[in-house]
Amino acid sequence: MRKPLVAVATDTTLIDGVHWHSTQAQYVDAAAKAAGLTPLLVPNLAADLDVDAILDAVDGVLLTGSRSNVYPALYGDAPIDANGPYDRERDATAMPLLRRALERGIPLFAICRGMQELNVATGGTLLTEIQERPEALDHRAPDLPDRAERFGLRQMVKLRAGSQIAEILDDERAVVNSLHRQAIGVQGKRIVADAVAEDGIIEAVSVADATDFALGVQWHPEFWAGSDPASSRLFAAFGDAVRSHAARRGI
Repeated sequence: MRKPLVAVATDTTLIDGVHWHSTQAQYVDAAAKAAGLTPLLVPNLAADLDVDAILDAVDGVLLTGSRSNVYPALYGDAPIDANGPYDRERDATAMPLLRRALERGIPLFAICRGMQELNVATGGTLLTEIQERPEALDHRAPDLPDRAERFGLRQMVKLRAGSQIAEILDDERAVVNSLHRQAIGVQGKRIVADAVAEDGIIEAVSVADATDFALGVQWHPEFWAGSDPASSRLFAAFGDAVRSHAARRGI
């Protein structure tokens, strides 16, 4: 059986003086192996990208995490170097892509930066350097050389009863690997908080009245999708939604 295509957001990176459109292997591996999909990397062409042509070809959209942060001017804040790095090309590509995916009812899974993009694209704001807020937990990645230790599952989040993610995980709580300096401030239109950390930071969202799967998580299920049951369930649920969408299109 043909595996449906999923559009995967990329980062604009500078390597040896050359710009690359790329993403970490952990995202495409999770999409291919845990979700059972065929990943299609989307270049950051901004206004030169034919968004509808991409969405005509795929049955899902995966917004990946990144080292870069959403450009603050997009949510009414002033950009400063300390809150970078930024990737303006990704902002200008991913946000139109996700908005149109929501309009067309195409399954959407937004991870880390992707969840922040989802909130900003729907009119919300972000908090920056959240570890500096009074009584806040430090959500940043620990300074450890081993990636498995850096991405270790160590933070507890509470899931909203009856939410899509609570149903997927079949639990009221989850232990996650949240690694971020920014977080949702004012929620975007239709954005519903579905999980919160012990300090109240929003860790998962859904889109109210979305016609299909539309879920965002601040943590990184892609890293443990092959071994952690909760991470695997999230990608499996996304894969099922994408396959259902493809079936409805007769593909």
